[in-house]
Amino acid sequence: MGKNVYTSETKWAVVKDKMSGQFTNEEIMKKYGIKNVSQIKTWMKWYRENQVHRFNQPIGKQYTYGHGPDTQSDEEKKDRQITHLKQENEILKKYLEIEKELKKK
Repeated sequence: MGKNVYTSETKWAVVKDKMSGQFTNEEIMKKYGIKNVSQIKTWMKWYRENQVHRFNQPIGKQYTYGHGPDTQSDEEKKDRQITHLKQENEILKKYLEIEKELKKK
């Protein structure tokens, strides 16, 4: 039995689905073919701790100093950061909407 390899797009999609609150862990696992819920928890932890550079690292590689492989261009790093900030912004907007709805009640 080998290790499963998930693309960074899959990891981002899982984080986005989880943050939306529309899907349970089981639904996300089924949708993306993830075998263990701990994988989702790990990606969410990376996201919360702003370790998004880890989404692109290969299995067995843990980049600490440079936060990613040297082969990444500055443009790729900026694109990844922009994607992260956009998703963070979406989440904050959704939170504010929910907070506003709760205050009405």
